[in-house]
Amino acid sequence: MKPFSIILVLIIIQCSLWAQNDHFIKHGKDIIHLTTYGQGEPVLIINGGPGMHSEGFKPLAKIIGQSNMAIIYDQRGTGKSKMNKVDSNTITMDSMIADIEVIRNYLGIENWTILGHSFGGMLASYYTTKHPNKVTGLVLSSSGGINMKLFSIVNITARLSALQLDSLNYWRTKISEGDSSYHAKFQKGKYLAPAYVYDQSNVPTVAHRLTQANWSVNQLVFKDMRKINFDCTQGLEKFESPVLIIQGKQDIVDYSIAEIAHKVFQNSKIVLLDQCAHYGWLDQPEQYFQEINDFLKKVQEEGSVVKSK
Repeated sequence: MKPFSIILVLIIIQCSLWAQNDHFIKHGKDIIHLTTYGQGEPVLIINGGPGMHSEGFKPLAKIIGQSNMAIIYDQRGTGKSKMNKVDSNTITMDSMIADIEVIRNYLGIENWTILGHSFGGMLASYYTTKHPNKVTGLVLSSSGGINMKLFSIVNITARLSALQLDSLNYWRTKISEGDSSYHAKFQKGKYLAPAYVYDQSNVPTVAHRLTQANWSVNQLVFKDMRKINFDCTQGLEKFESPVLIIQGKQDIVDYSIAEIAHKVFQNSKIVLLDQCAHYGWLDQPEQYFQEINDFLKKVQEEGSVVKSK
């Protein structure tokens, strides 16, 4: 084979590892938007928020898509997912679980590994209580926890300097007075983002993500979580598949939240990444993805053993 042909084949193979495919699923009067990367054992990635779409998780999905089929989607009321009506009856944890099942059935997936980040970890935990036989492995990445305890102890702005806090309040006021420009949202995000990352060079990335927040959806989700008294403890006690709990030592999510989940699961492991806050793949990408890849291999190996019996 000629050198040019070899290079072309390698390029084609590399591209196919995380080939991007967009899908739009019509679900009643609503539309669910999802994107898949790569091939192999499926991994559903549930982004944080609530009220944020999946765009910021594309880099994460592309890397996982090198060895697996990585799936990201826009949660209801966000991004390219469209809803006929957005209110307290349509924005609920149970309706969000129903969306995930629509995605699984649409893709023809029998079971999958779930990776939930931040609020996504809470939604992933809730999904696992409802459909434990569909989850072969669970990754809780800087998860908000399996119950509501986080909301009584977290104080994101406590990590900000006086100057950052003053600037944040200034831009919050500007927005509350009617400035809905991207510039105002980005400035607000720029002064809040330092709480979320250890490496401050990542501030612009997180600040951009914070501009995407749909606060109406955000409040409706938290309202529903309080209504249902969100607590996955009982539903997760019998879950036997592997669980990876991973977060930064300097995370805004206190370590006690990870410990609560670890004590409930039968087969879980906690990994703490030093010099790392809320976004492991930004602050410590090499360690973060090494742990994720090792875990996915473990899930696949254990699944192969079960199938061979």
